[in-house]
Amino acid sequence: MHPNRKDPDKTGRERGASAEELTFDEWRALQKATDKKRANLIADIVGHPNGAPSVEELDYMNPSLSEDSIRRHLSVLQDVGVVEALTLEPGDRLREFPYKFYQLTEDARKLFDKNNLFPEEAWQRQYTRVDKNSRIRDLEQMPRPRA
Repeated sequence: MHPNRKDPDKTGRERGASAEELTFDEWRALQKATDKKRANLIADIVGHPNGAPSVEELDYMNPSLSEDSIRRHLSVLQDVGVVEALTLEPGDRLREFPYKFYQLTEDARKLFDKNNLFPEEAWQRQYTRVDKNSRIRDLEQMPRPRA
C-alpha cells in the first residue's frame, strides 16, 4: 500500500467516501493503466481519429482479446477514472452500428501528459498505419457523442 493513502475499495473510492468526495487517484490510475493489455487499449483510444473508439474497433485493433475481455478491461479503467463511456441517445443510434464509445478522461490525459505516457501524435501516427477493413473505416467516420 502506498504510504499516506486511505484504503480504497475495489471501485477506487475510499471506504465511506461519498461520490462528491471522490477524487482522481493518480497512483491507482497509473497502476491499472500500465497493465500491458489495458495500455494497448489506451494507446488505441488515444490513437483513434476521434479519440473515442467503440468496442468493435478496439476488438479489431486487439485480435488477441475477446470483446468480453475488452469490456472487462474498459470497466477497470472506468472504475479508476482513466476512461469514460460516451453513449449515443436512442434517437441518434444507427441500426447495426455501435452506440457506446470510450475516451480518456481529462484527469487521465493530464496524468499521462505529466508522465510522458501515451503521446497523442505518436499513437495517432501508429493507428493510421494499421490496415483497416471497410467496416472499421465506416465506424471511424461515425459521429461520437460528447461528454
